[in-house]
Amino acid sequence: MKNALLKTVLAAVLVAGSITTAAVMTAPAYADVAASKAKVDAAKAKGVVGEKNDGYIGFVSGGGDAALKAAVDEINAGRREVYGQAAAKNGVSVDAAAQAAFVKVILAKVNAGEYYQDAGGAWVKK
Repeated sequence: MKNALLKTVLAAVLVAGSITTAAVMTAPAYADVAASKAKVDAAKAKGVVGEKNDGYIGFVSGGGDAALKAAVDEINAGRREVYGQAAAKNGVSVDAAAQAAFVKVILAKVNAGEYYQDAGGAWVKK
């Protein structure tokens, strides 16, 4: 599924907490997220972007073009929405939900050769 990471993050937060509902995306929004995910996945493979330890995507060094920046922003906005829902249902902060998702789900999904931030914030190539 093209937005599997977002769904995986939501599933992990569901397991970690007691949430029983999920966000529903409309077809046009799904298409936009799919295109953004493809751009971000390609940038991850090139080492341009990586998974930040706060649960969001960030630029490993420098920055990308406007289309890539927009794609990163779109993915991060979707994550922020999911984290916000999880936080509200579990009585924790959005930051706490985001960090828990990074530790419990996102880190395990980082592919070999891609970057993620360690606990100290340094970029590490997996």
